[in-house]
Amino acid sequence: MTRQMLLTRVAFVLAALATACAEKPHAESPAESTKRHFAIAGPTGTTFSLTAKTGFISTPDGGSILTWGYAAGNAVMQYPGPTMIVDEGQDITVSLTNELAVPVSILFPGQRVTATGGVDGELTREAPPGQTVIYTIHAASPGTFVYYSGSQSELETEMGLVGALIVRPSLGSGYAYNHPSTAFDTEFLFLLTEMDPVIHELAADENFGAIDFTARWPVYWFINGRTAPDTMLPDGVGWLPNQPYGCMPHMMPGERLLMRVVNAGQDLHPFHHHGNHARVIAMDGKLLESQPGAGPDLSHEVFTIQSVPGETVDAIFQWTGEKLGWDIYGDPAEYPHQCTDADNDTFDDVTKEYCPDHGKPFPVALPQQPHLTFGGHYGGTPFLGVPGLLPPGEGGNNPDGAFPYMWHSHTEKEMTNDDIFPGGMMTMLMIESPVPMTTP
Repeated sequence: MTRQMLLTRVAFVLAALATACAEKPHAESPAESTKRHFAIAGPTGTTFSLTAKTGFISTPDGGSILTWGYAAGNAVMQYPGPTMIVDEGQDITVSLTNELAVPVSILFPGQRVTATGGVDGELTREAPPGQTVIYTIHAASPGTFVYYSGSQSELETEMGLVGALIVRPSLGSGYAYNHPSTAFDTEFLFLLTEMDPVIHELAADENFGAIDFTARWPVYWFINGRTAPDTMLPDGVGWLPNQPYGCMPHMMPGERLLMRVVNAGQDLHPFHHHGNHARVIAMDGKLLESQPGAGPDLSHEVFTIQSVPGETVDAIFQWTGEKLGWDIYGDPAEYPHQCTDADNDTFDDVTKEYCPDHGKPFPVALPQQPHLTFGGHYGGTPFLGVPGLLPPGEGGNNPDGAFPYMWHSHTEKEMTNDDIFPGGMMTMLMIESPVPMTTP
């Protein structure tokens, strides 16, 4: 029954993704595409009202887990909590009302906070059941930050009381920090967590004395509150009311994608990004610079972000296809395109093709279709922006011929949903062609 549920959910997810991709305009300009993928979902402003309450989250293997979460105002509980997006220099007010049976609070690491109302807790003012506490924050510096409950943190972060805070720099929303070298074209949030459903079952019965964290054994791993393949669904799909945030990054060759990686869990999650290295420019909201104003001169490249509990990492990822040794857009005689390099940077001004590889043939002869096995994200050809014909029932998840790369936890068990593969802390990066190509 569980396997059948998983197969049904996977088929439904792939059909929804194919529909979403098919509805996307094909002749979109690079500027329009950047605008489409630019914003991370979450409330903005200077005043936020959160409520701690219970709800249920879904997993693609048919699971339903009672979870605690921060709701936006009187809305349903969400996991993770709302991604609060504010501007540098603002004074922020966050009110927290508690509808749970235990005291709760919010810690904002890296921020200067004043708390009023509620009662004194071990780490901050907290809200007993039925009460409210108000936190005032001065967003003194830009960056990516985590927030979580400071009341019984081991239990309450496990139960879901976590979220992300993004402070945008005074330089503008297209920058991660106040330095030109931190500019980006598109950005995505990767908030990483894990869950042990046994703890949640005991908490549902309010049998807190039976919870033993020395025996904690997570079997679900999340990106933005969802496990794969649900990670690849759009934000706000109706059948995941308590899990509003998806995570399927899109970009085009040459773009700078800002990865905002937040480990809001209790375990190490090495996040592996296929396709290229990423340059880590900041950690815990601090630019890696040797002195103020130097920019990220202490930045470094990694192929896996070693995301440790409570840590945030900002990294810039780029993909160009440089030195692959073949023309990523196919034979120019069959798929007409040229390589024009007016700015003398070795890349085409529009398609961002690596000009020294222009016209080079694909290095191997592909077998005929009856001898191929088709992945769900194979578009039908090995060329960017050139979808091909596929057998009935195959593929369908990449009608625009994007280049897909799997991004996932490099702790391999975390790519499962309760030991069922594929799932867990996994998604796909989709590299899209800047221009529509001629289909075969």
